[in-house]
Amino acid sequence: MIYVLQHKKLRVQRPQHLKSLIPSKDLVFGRQFTDHMLNIQWSAENGWSDPLIQPYGKISLDPSAMVFHYSFECFEGLKAYKDKNGKIRLFRPDMNMKRFKKSAARISLPDFNGEELLECIKELIRLEERWIPVERGYSLYIRPTLIGTQESLGVNSTGRALLFVICSPVGPYYKTGFSAVRLLATTEYVRAWPGGTGDAKIGGNYAPCVKPQIDASKKGYHQNLWLFGENDELTEVGTMNCFVLLKNELGETELVTPPLDGSILAGVTRDSILSLARSWNEFKVSERKITMPEVVKAAEDGRLIEMFGSGTACIVSPIEGIYYRGQNLKVPLDPNDASSQAGPVTRRFADTLLGIQYGEIPHEWSIILN
Repeated sequence: MIYVLQHKKLRVQRPQHLKSLIPSKDLVFGRQFTDHMLNIQWSAENGWSDPLIQPYGKISLDPSAMVFHYSFECFEGLKAYKDKNGKIRLFRPDMNMKRFKKSAARISLPDFNGEELLECIKELIRLEERWIPVERGYSLYIRPTLIGTQESLGVNSTGRALLFVICSPVGPYYKTGFSAVRLLATTEYVRAWPGGTGDAKIGGNYAPCVKPQIDASKKGYHQNLWLFGENDELTEVGTMNCFVLLKNELGETELVTPPLDGSILAGVTRDSILSLARSWNEFKVSERKITMPEVVKAAEDGRLIEMFGSGTACIVSPIEGIYYRGQNLKVPLDPNDASSQAGPVTRRFADTLLGIQYGEIPHEWSIILN
C-alpha cells in the first residue's frame, strides 16, 4: 500500500531539555536553531511515513545518498511573525507550498499534499512559539527541505527521500534601517536560462552563484545583477527578484519586472508587490523583458526613478548604483531627501508588506495560527 502524507498522523517527540533563547540583538541569520524539527520519510514502495516532530538533531545518511552526488535537493523559505497582540502569523504560505511542489517535480523528487504538509508545519511553529521574537522586524524563519536519499551512484530518479523542516529565529535584514546596495552587472556568468531550472528553488541554482558573489564583493559591490542574452536582459539581483521604476518613452510611469519565462524564480514577495501595485492603480505595471541598455538610456534621459530587489529575507532592497560594462550607473533614491537610503515607492512597498505581515494592515495574505 502506498501511503500519502497526512497531518492527522503527526506524532510529537519532545526533547528532555530545551535550549536557551538567544537575545534578539544577538541573532545572526540562519545560525541559531529551535528545539524541534519535522521529519517525514518517503519510499517508492510505501509512500510517505507518519510525520514526526522530533528534537532538533543531526541527520545520518549513507555516503552514496544521491543528494550528495547529483543535487537531488529543493527547499523553501517562509517566516512566522508575532503581532502586537501575541498572535502568530504566516504570510501567504500556500504560495510556498505550491512552489515547493513545483521544485520537487522539476528534479523528480516525490510529490506530496501541500495543504497537509502546511498543517504539519503549523504544528511545528506552535511548538516553537517561544522562539518567535516579539520585536517588529524580527521573525521565525522556516526552512522546509526535500532531499533524495537513495543509496546509489546511478543517475536516475530516487527511490528514497527525506522531507524535513527546521526553524531559525532571525532579525531584520537591515539592522539600522534601509541600506541601498551597489550592483555588479555580470556579463561573465549566467545564473539561469530558459528551459533550465531557474524557476525552481533547488540547491543547484545557488552554489554556482557564490563565486561570482565573492568576486563582486572583492570589487566593492554588494550583489551581482544577473544578465542574460545578447541584449543583456535583467533577470535577478543576487537571490532576489528585480524591479525597475521609470518613465517609459511614452511618458508613462511604469514599474517593470522580468517575466516568469522559466529562468526567473516566482517570488512570493514579487507576486505581492505586483498585486499591491495593480491595486494602487497609480502607474503602469509590466511583466516584460527589460535590458541594461534600456535602463542606461532611461538614466541618461533622467527617466529612471527607482530600482530594488525583492525577497523573503529583505522584503525590498533599494539599489543605488550599477557597474555595467565600464560605466558606473547612478540609480536615484529619494529626490526630496539626499540622506535617504530608499526611494518613496520602494519604502511604501516595504512598509505596506511589513504592516500586512505583522497584522497591522488587515489582509487575506496574513494567516493567523493561534
